[in-house]
Amino acid sequence: QVQLVESGGGLVQAGGSLRLSCAASGRTFNSYIWGWFRQAPGKEREFVARIVRTDGSTYYADSVKGRFTISRDNAKNTVYLQMNSMKPEDTAVYYCATGGLVGAYTYWGQGTQVTVSA
Repeated sequence: QVQLVESGGGLVQAGGSLRLSCAASGRTFNSYIWGWFRQAPGKEREFVARIVRTDGSTYYADSVKGRFTISRDNAKNTVYLQMNSMKPEDTAVYYCATGGLVGAYTYWGQGTQVTVSA
């Protein structure tokens, strides 16, 4: 089992920045892929970014490319999402997730609310 706890959400004005953290505990050695997802009210959950635990390779959704950066600190079992130049459409509950394969997210955090005001 892996437990994930997100933090860092809040209210920010358009154009501002936030950094989300996702701290993992438990059997984290099985966590090959880490991802951030988000779900806005009335919408389906969507992929935001992912990072491979071993080599740090990353992949982003087109909607956040160039504005968001995902990173990890393996020693701290923590993954980050730096969000810059934020837009009102970035408003959502943000979730981190991890799993043993790309695209196979087994464990999920409880989510953290991010609100971007116009």
